[in-house]
Amino acid sequence: MAIPVKLQVFEGPLDLLLHLIDINKIDIYDIPISLITDQYLTYIQQMEKQDMEIMSEFLVMAATLLRIKSKMLLPVEKEPEEEPEDPRQELVERLLEYKMYKYAAGELKDMQMNAAKALYKPTTMPKGLKYEEPPVDLDALVGDMNLDKLHLIFKSVMKRANDKVDPIRSKYGKIEQEEINLADKMSEIEGFARKKRKFSFRQLLEKQKTKMNAIVTFLAILELMKNGKIQILQENLFDDILIDVVE
Repeated sequence: MAIPVKLQVFEGPLDLLLHLIDINKIDIYDIPISLITDQYLTYIQQMEKQDMEIMSEFLVMAATLLRIKSKMLLPVEKEPEEEPEDPRQELVERLLEYKMYKYAAGELKDMQMNAAKALYKPTTMPKGLKYEEPPVDLDALVGDMNLDKLHLIFKSVMKRANDKVDPIRSKYGKIEQEEINLADKMSEIEGFARKKRKFSFRQLLEKQKTKMNAIVTFLAILELMKNGKIQILQENLFDDILIDVVE
């Protein structure tokens, strides 16, 4: 199949492949390698400019396409529950990368062309009205300063930074996120209940080290009671609550 194109249209083999993919309206992720290879070989056979440096790049890509085509014709041995490797994957990644750089180059070229159209008018303000920065006297600015004095100033600034104490945050220790799992707490309490048989709810809460532990312990007690694993006993109002294991 002849393709009426010229070499100078393309900057290299990847550029030619992208052109073939576009004119054939092919999904770049599912390239019909046989069709593209035939068209690619037809094109390089029609190349008029026999520049060996340019020809070598196109011939290397032709060999790559033929290798991929031969791999796709061979039967694929694959392990159970394992996807076979697509021989086109590496080529697709190279094409996508080249397409990204080509798009970026086009954007930069447009920015360059737009920048060339920007014109700046030099100022025509009279000298007496235009603000001018006064010249800086470097000798007066530096004075008798030297590296030793600068080093001492730097050390004093760093010392003040290290000695500075935050009056709020300094009163708190290290804050760590505590991972508490309701299911684990339920298993822990259920094991404790089977061991103790009957125990005080108040004493169980007092053993918890943090407020979050106490809350999760309370929720675990409710879940175990709902599931029929334990029962709650309280003889009088405001008396201590006793927890007993359900046999």
